[in-house]
Amino acid sequence: MPRVVIATSNPGKVCEFRAIWAGAGVELVGLDAFAPVSFPEEGDDYEANARVKAETAAQALGVAAVADDSGLEVEALGGRPGPRSARYGGPGLDDRGRAARLLAELETVPAGERGACFVCVAALALPDGRVFVARGECPGQILTAPTGTGGFGYDPVFALPGETTSLAELDEAAKNGLSHRGRALQALAPELARVGA
Repeated sequence: MPRVVIATSNPGKVCEFRAIWAGAGVELVGLDAFAPVSFPEEGDDYEANARVKAETAAQALGVAAVADDSGLEVEALGGRPGPRSARYGGPGLDDRGRAARLLAELETVPAGERGACFVCVAALALPDGRVFVARGECPGQILTAPTGTGGFGYDPVFALPGETTSLAELDEAAKNGLSHRGRALQALAPELARVGA
């Protein structure tokens, strides 16, 4: 079975990649199965970030590699934190701290003006230099307090349109069918199938 490396150190993403692409005919392997790979610093463009991570891993390891760059775009914050979502608030914050920082910024924003959208761009890079890219989006709104224990990142403070339950309250299959990452990876599935053919 062909190997495809998941070019991320985020364990939550690794789990989602494996769940979304279960049965794809490839062995999805984490970076921990290989020698360390040095990745360039990320910038402010989802596609550029995803491509460089996937290409760097594919060239360094000699196997197909998949990576994504995702972010939360909040209307009331002019689209922030966007591609810097994982670095929002500075290096000292974890997922819970970043979500708390976001809620603090939105404290005075009324419910009808808390629109947001999760964005994911995923890239599949092959050792021969070919790269395939897909984008997925998940619109919704920011809640006033975190709920749920599932998922990771901003899932506990994000709800689908018209819902009051967060993504962190959905079961894995339901979330992956609706999420930005699920949509991007499903769009890349035909290219992944060619790797496994």
